[in-house]
Amino acid sequence: MPRPLIVIPGDEPIQLAGSPHLERLSEVGDFVLYEDRPADNAEKIRRMQDAEVLINSRGSVRWPGEVLRELPRLKLISLCGIGADCIDLPAAKECGIIVSNIPGRTAGLVSEHALALLFGIARKLAQHTAELKSNQWIRRDLVYLRGKTLGVIGTGAIGREMIRLAQAVGMQVIAWSFHPQPEIAAERGFKYVELDELLQQADAISLHVKLTNDSRGLIGRREFGLMKSGSLLVNTARGAIIDTSALIEALHSGHLGGAGLDVFESEPIPADHPLLKCEQIILTPHVADQTPEGMEILNGGAVDNVIAYLQGKPQNIVTG
Repeated sequence: MPRPLIVIPGDEPIQLAGSPHLERLSEVGDFVLYEDRPADNAEKIRRMQDAEVLINSRGSVRWPGEVLRELPRLKLISLCGIGADCIDLPAAKECGIIVSNIPGRTAGLVSEHALALLFGIARKLAQHTAELKSNQWIRRDLVYLRGKTLGVIGTGAIGREMIRLAQAVGMQVIAWSFHPQPEIAAERGFKYVELDELLQQADAISLHVKLTNDSRGLIGRREFGLMKSGSLLVNTARGAIIDTSALIEALHSGHLGGAGLDVFESEPIPADHPLLKCEQIILTPHVADQTPEGMEILNGGAVDNVIAYLQGKPQNIVTG
């Protein structure tokens, strides 16, 4: 029997290149790794036309239905992460393509980054740094998080870990989820409330829902209007969960006290994006899980999913 072809079609910035986990792939199939991103859909099809397995090492490389339907040999897409919004899931199902992700393994990494962003905007670290570099010595009022209320939107593995970290620094926690788990709330010492109530009560809000049709634009002009004046917002989930124009308005007006973002509607963020002109903001380039430990967790998980599929036991299957 011919060995299955496994293709990594756009490993830029580097995710899997050089990983020892690639040696495990060579034991189960032939693999090809492209170090640059495909320029367009035609190039995606060209790179993947003979492949049975696709490892999507970068979520910003997207796979719409019109591409998937041109890949009749493709049977598995293994994601190097949790989010599957880069895949047209209904089209994948229509084509008989299994999509596998890596749920839960990087919860500690992402939640730690979210907490760092929260501390950064509470203590205005970016503003102080920029001012000192410009020879300005400006004293600003900062935010003491202990005793404040954190609203966590989404209580999957990352959201639950964020709750634990926030409680460890003395914050009170309330939460909202599309799929609330009362038993987890009782065990972890937080309570679920309605979304509007969370927005009105929280001093800081951290987003941890996956991007779906239901969550796209979840935080918009109306929701910013419900938030406390001076409240803080952190997003390590997906950029499109927030209406970016409404976010910019809330920052410029001063109603929102600060925002910490690791994700954006368009990645990389364009050089002329108006977010870059906002003062009370901290931005990182979608790197919440990009530590050496995190990279190997993700790489190992993606390869585990490939091997499980090739052994006839697909795992971590994403449903649309």
